[in-house]
Amino acid sequence: MLISYKYRAYPDAITRTRLNTALDTCRWLYNTLLEECTTAREAGVAPTMRGMQARIVTLKEENPFLKDVYSKVLQMVNYTLWSNLRALSQTKKKGRKIGKLRFKSASRYRTLNYNQSGFKINREYSTITFSKIGAIPFRMHRPYSGDVKGVLITRSGDRWYVIVQAEQTVSASKREGRSVGIDVGLNSFVVDSDGTVIENPRFYERSLDRIKKLQQSIARKKRLSQNWKKAKYRLEKVYEHITNQKNDFLHKLSRQYVDTYATICVEDLNIKYLKEKDKSRGLRRSIHDASWGRFYSYLAYKAESAGTTVIQIDPRDTTQMCSNCGSIVKKSLSERVHECPYCGFVADRDYNAAVNIHRVGMEQPFEPVEMQSISQPGKSSISRAVEMIPLHHISVMQVLSMKQEAPPFRAG
Repeated sequence: MLISYKYRAYPDAITRTRLNTALDTCRWLYNTLLEECTTAREAGVAPTMRGMQARIVTLKEENPFLKDVYSKVLQMVNYTLWSNLRALSQTKKKGRKIGKLRFKSASRYRTLNYNQSGFKINREYSTITFSKIGAIPFRMHRPYSGDVKGVLITRSGDRWYVIVQAEQTVSASKREGRSVGIDVGLNSFVVDSDGTVIENPRFYERSLDRIKKLQQSIARKKRLSQNWKKAKYRLEKVYEHITNQKNDFLHKLSRQYVDTYATICVEDLNIKYLKEKDKSRGLRRSIHDASWGRFYSYLAYKAESAGTTVIQIDPRDTTQMCSNCGSIVKKSLSERVHECPYCGFVADRDYNAAVNIHRVGMEQPFEPVEMQSISQPGKSSISRAVEMIPLHHISVMQVLSMKQEAPPFRAG
């Protein structure tokens, strides 16, 4: 398993200039290769990744400034380009309308990828020496473990970060213990089958007014002027703060569930489909802000190293089915309470879904054809009595206070 460790880096002025120059060079190479691929396709010639890799050699002879960047980094530029092209092709195969791959602007190319070589880490002095760049100090607020396979250095606003990618052997045996079903949503971020409710932090919505004002400020300024750049920088800081808040919340919440339960049952959601399905722009924005996919990703890799089992189930009818008798009770999105007309069971809509997710995950997969009952249309033949328990609301601040942040770096 490949684990990434992100650390704050502190390059000096000379090193920052080298890094920015290297980023501009890699961006130029990316755009040049993309243009040549596009031109070749228009001429009826199918370019290949290996052919573009060989093209880098001739481009280095024609443009000596490419030699100022480590050769492996240039190769990874080509790898990134073809990864993006493949992703675009896969999206097109799924029937979605797509355009052409865009060229990278200076603000959208921020990462140098040193894969397998070209770097040397000094743990004692917390520095990483990059080929063609030099030594960069970083704050190792937690040690990494495993075999280092690569190091990325990325820029975010005026800050720099190094990401150490280490391969670890997972030998954790499967744990035995409690199990839980998790239902994610927008009103509450998580409701589980034990009755715990985690509030939706809505970090983006809480900063939306400030974002709009900053966007208006940028629109009123002359593009690429100093005032325009300052306003752009202030907006980037707001977005960075939202991302940090979101990642902190998701990491701590996923860690809490992995440490508490031996088996976690979740829905196998098609989040992209949900965004496209919903016509409301505000609802799509809320789904994007919730970051359910990132939460599931954090759950998965933490569970793998901890010996916890994560079970994904088909999300069909988890909300509509009564967790007490198994009847299908149709509800619109606005109905927040589950009221079963067959057995009289009343429960919170999300809690009812979480119990169904838990049951289906711990038993056999749910098959709607086999679960139809002859006695009552829409009623499932598989049912289990559910004890109604009070919901325990946990605020966002309670989740965020679970662990202490990394100490700030102070240059001595």
